[in-house]
Amino acid sequence: MESMTPLFPWLAIVAGYLVGSLSFAVIVSRAMGLNDPRTFGSKNPGETNVLRSGNKGAAVITLLLDAAKGWLPVVLVKWYGARYGLGEGTMALVGLAAFVGHLYPVFFKFVGGKGVATACGVLLGVNPVLGLAAGATWLIMAYFFRYSSLASLTAAVFAPVYYIFGDGVGWYLNKGVVFSLSIMSLLLIYRHIENIGRLLKGTESRLGKKAKH
Repeated sequence: MESMTPLFPWLAIVAGYLVGSLSFAVIVSRAMGLNDPRTFGSKNPGETNVLRSGNKGAAVITLLLDAAKGWLPVVLVKWYGARYGLGEGTMALVGLAAFVGHLYPVFFKFVGGKGVATACGVLLGVNPVLGLAAGATWLIMAYFFRYSSLASLTAAVFAPVYYIFGDGVGWYLNKGVVFSLSIMSLLLIYRHIENIGRLLKGTESRLGKKAKH
């Protein structure tokens, strides 16, 4: 049952957005003395572009922190929200807010990344099996095709499908979750429009290729 106090859900959603607005690709790169990921490669402040700097450690740290900022707000609502009347619908909206924060971070002039790692963190928070299924989809596509964007698009399309058909493996459908996951998937696809164009032209950068800078 959702909160009868309208302020609590909104506070949780705003907090989720602010956490999501922490652009760890930029923060980690600055802390490790690397070039700003917004100035080379795809100019996308995300873990894939940090990897193009040649520093795998920075890319792994960015990946984990970007995923954590999607996971943490969701599980906090899941673990402690009931006492404030926050239900599963609010939990999903908080995850969506964290994801939107990554895409349009208030702390970085609303110029953010594409949200793949953060989306995976949100999915893990909603249900670990769901997150692992989407993550496995990404890994399989990335391994065989070597395109991060293609792997991300595939995972984005299948994530809501996994949720809808996943009632037999440990979760049940919630309209608020379906809505949030669907919006998140559409935003992921939208943020990859340029990548789709490059994939069709055969000019998309492959994983592991170091950027020229």
